[in-house]
Amino acid sequence: MSCMQSVRIQKRGFGQAHQHATIKHTASEIFPDATKDAAAIGYVLSRLTRSSAPILWVQDRLSRKETGQPYLASIGIIRPIITVDLSRAADVLWALEDGLRCRALAAVIGEVWGDPAALDFTATKRLAMRSEAANVPCWLIRHAATPNLSAARDRWRIASLPSAPNPYDAEAPGNPRWSLDLFRSRGSQPGKWTVAYDRQADRLDHVAPLRDGTVGADHGTSGQRAIG
Repeated sequence: MSCMQSVRIQKRGFGQAHQHATIKHTASEIFPDATKDAAAIGYVLSRLTRSSAPILWVQDRLSRKETGQPYLASIGIIRPIITVDLSRAADVLWALEDGLRCRALAAVIGEVWGDPAALDFTATKRLAMRSEAANVPCWLIRHAATPNLSAARDRWRIASLPSAPNPYDAEAPGNPRWSLDLFRSRGSQPGKWTVAYDRQADRLDHVAPLRDGTVGADHGTSGQRAIG
């Protein structure tokens, strides 16, 4: 989208922003632009609905070694995170599928490194079916991976961008900005967006693309409130 339109952004996804039906959760994949880029984790957490329900977070050995344990300032205060550290991708997939049986969870998030044989079309199909049956969102973060055959309903490429200007300190970072590329979707229109996450308001704002290194006086944000 070269011109950011005035649309309401649901936490489920940009492509379904005009739908007013009850949100139906499913399984999604994210491919970070760089292995240690935290944009994928930040985006996933920004998409979760507001609640005190716990998050199940499962990592394989290489993901844990290369990216560290999941962390976002204050997230542990808002809601508990149940972390599971496993060695093999097959075990991660089993834990995710088992976790999706619990409807009390806010989300099930998994991190897998590379392209293990266990992470095939059948495995992603099982995750999607479990997620939809329990109506619990499942996010699979694929580090150093290729977007091969998958049954994930939404597939994203996400990268960090320079943060928004800080209104109180020009030398300090402002709200995070991310480049989003929904390159495949079963229920939404694929597209590319630049967004900023407003921590205080807990919302995603469209950001106008940079032209000649400058943006408007409002820094390009169109102030769209995320729903959830």
